Amino acid sequence: MKKTLQFLSVAIILLLSINVKADTIINSELNLFNPDVRKCLLEASKSEGWELKSIYMNSEEKLVYVFSKGNDDKVYLSK
Repeated sequence: MKKTLQFLSVAIILLLSINVKADTIINSELNLFNPDVRKCLLEASKSEGWELKSIYMNSEEKLVYVFSKGNDDKVYLSK
């Protein structure tokens, strides 16, 4: 019984100490206000397995596209 409690406490400590960080890639070199650029971005990202998670306008009036693939994120900001 004592070994089981020790094992459980070690397992819980290990689980709490693991810090999984997602990779975030930020690209601000694209003119996302151009419809052709947006179309190419969507097609290329989809073909590489990236899923579009969000599109919004930030406080600086820049268009933002967020793509996810597993634990990784790509964020595209307009120029």
